Amino acid sequence: MTFAPDVTERLARARADLRMGVPVVLDGGAVMLAAETLDAARLAHLRGLGGAPVLAITGWRAQTLKARAYDGDVARIALPSDAKLSWVQAIADPADDLRSPMKGPLRTVRDGDATLHRAAIALTKAARLLPAAIVLDVADPKGFAAAHDLTLISAAAALDTGLSPLNPIISARLPLEVSEAGRLHIFRPDDGAEEHYAVEIGRPDRASPVLSRLHSACFTGDLLGSLKCDCGPQLRGALAQMGAEGAGVLLYLNQEGRGIGLANKMRAYSLQDQGFDTVEANHRLGFDDDERDFRIGAEILKLMGFNAVRLLTNNPAKVARMEGAGIKVTERVPLKVGENSHNHAYLATKAAKSGHLL
Repeated sequence: MTFAPDVTERLARARADLRMGVPVVLDGGAVMLAAETLDAARLAHLRGLGGAPVLAITGWRAQTLKARAYDGDVARIALPSDAKLSWVQAIADPADDLRSPMKGPLRTVRDGDATLHRAAIALTKAARLLPAAIVLDVADPKGFAAAHDLTLISAAAALDTGLSPLNPIISARLPLEVSEAGRLHIFRPDDGAEEHYAVEIGRPDRASPVLSRLHSACFTGDLLGSLKCDCGPQLRGALAQMGAEGAGVLLYLNQEGRGIGLANKMRAYSLQDQGFDTVEANHRLGFDDDERDFRIGAEILKLMGFNAVRLLTNNPAKVARMEGAGIKVTERVPLKVGENSHNHAYLATKAAKSGHLL
């Protein structure tokens, strides 16, 4: 028996450390800092350690910067000897790309293994930070972590794409406008990440396909009534349809901004104001088109006793992902609501680049 944190708990600690600007040690032999939360003092201290630090960015961000990504999905940019904090931030954050497009010349590293750098980027993504990290090789990672009181994590753990087990915490009756027979279920993942919710309408038959929607959290659309997307109308429309039918399950997944977090979503909005579409903005930030994990929704459905759904969605990819996660989709139910003059281009991009059936 030990009180020491296990690997899942260490990952949660590593995410929290990076959000606060604290370095994390990768046991393959490197220390890393998230570019977004890096400060000048720690950058100077890192330089004082010697060696050749690099700034690891994704292949998408490298493409924007016209930097060679020899490792495909990752580029390792050699840190110039005179690079200041502002240089690191300008490479990591595309906010001023149009105002100051010439970032280079950028020298990217070609030789050696990029596994640790890939793990560093995975950790920054998991922390909902910009996907960019300063990485420096260290000869004795365990000793380095102990000497500086830093979290030590393995690259394999950081790169593990397995789904963290979800635990049902509590459910309670919740009368809603669409149905007085409402119930809210709370699920908490073992890895300390955000909780997810299921809104159950009526008493759905567990033996029959349930009318269901996987709805990703959208603070701006769901709560503020943003006209830049169709999320709010889709949320209310799905609940209304479930209320009209007398039964259904809406899964409210805390994967804001297609899984990049609210801060990065606002960065993407800012880039959209510069003329980029939704997908282009995500790529300039260094993210994939969609970083969400719909296995979470499938797991919640299974925990609630469902194995088949009639899925309210315009996105065929959701159908495929649910089927791949073991939930049978007997019908795709269209949900075409919420188009307006502010989100017309956004919806057109979803149709053209993400395959939505609008």
